[in-house]
Amino acid sequence: MSTADDRFLAIDGGQTAVKVSHAGRRLSFPGLRTNTEIMPQLAEVVSAVIPAPGPSDWTVAVGTTGLTRAEGDPRILLELCRARGVGRVILAHDSVTSFLGAVGFRRGVVVASGTGVVTFGVGADSVARVDGWGNLMGDVGSGFWIGRSGLEAVMRAYDGRGPATAITELATERWPDLSQAYIELQGNPGHVRLVASFAKGIACLAETDEVAAAICRRAGEELALSARTAVSRIGEAASPRPVVCLVGGVFRSRHVRESCIAGLRREWPRFEPFEAAGDGLVGAEALASLPADSPLSSSVAVAAV
Repeated sequence: MSTADDRFLAIDGGQTAVKVSHAGRRLSFPGLRTNTEIMPQLAEVVSAVIPAPGPSDWTVAVGTTGLTRAEGDPRILLELCRARGVGRVILAHDSVTSFLGAVGFRRGVVVASGTGVVTFGVGADSVARVDGWGNLMGDVGSGFWIGRSGLEAVMRAYDGRGPATAITELATERWPDLSQAYIELQGNPGHVRLVASFAKGIACLAETDEVAAAICRRAGEELALSARTAVSRIGEAASPRPVVCLVGGVFRSRHVRESCIAGLRREWPRFEPFEAAGDGLVGAEALASLPADSPLSSSVAVAAV
């Protein structure tokens, strides 16, 4: 199937935005809320793109965050979208589509760090997922993790438990009374995106503020650890220069990126990051042409009328 087919829809479901590819066009919708069911939200996106009911000849390929075991059945989305003419759904976690978009069908590891983070590796006959366990149990080195670490540093400075930091200025722009910030934040249904939104400012402050710089360096070290773990698990650790691709907005931070690369060079002195060929939406498009004998096949589910 050609990804330019006017009956083919690819979706990259993220917490920051949901990106859609259809007939050569790219569209963007608000990000997914991972504290509620994902499939109805994706169905809303499908309905917004497919103009009217019709015959069941549409194929929808999806890579999404928040894909729990309960929602990992593509038949759920198929049933929600059948009235719009969807007859086939290809479904994968966004770690899979981030990988496919970045490195295609080769062996290697992709570290995708945005609001959340997941590291995914593909070897000769196995795959490995590292982290991507959500903001309560994981997502170490993500935008949320950086933002939360920065806000924690602000409150430590506010209490006198930690050094002063320019991150405080970012926080007081949002909450002039820091003593009330936690109440507003905990009651905000969009708190994950809100906390992650501080990461960009923290990355900028890292050029002059040591607290911010230390947070960004720690993020890079943790992301390097995830990458090394994935390389080992897929059996590529003996390579002098394994394929590791670093993607996502968090790597726009010089401190994060340099720290991560340094952590990988301690293991592989000749290491250089692999340049991504495309993004997660390109990876969602690639689901339609995934070879049947690919190790990734076990991570992709298909449902059809």
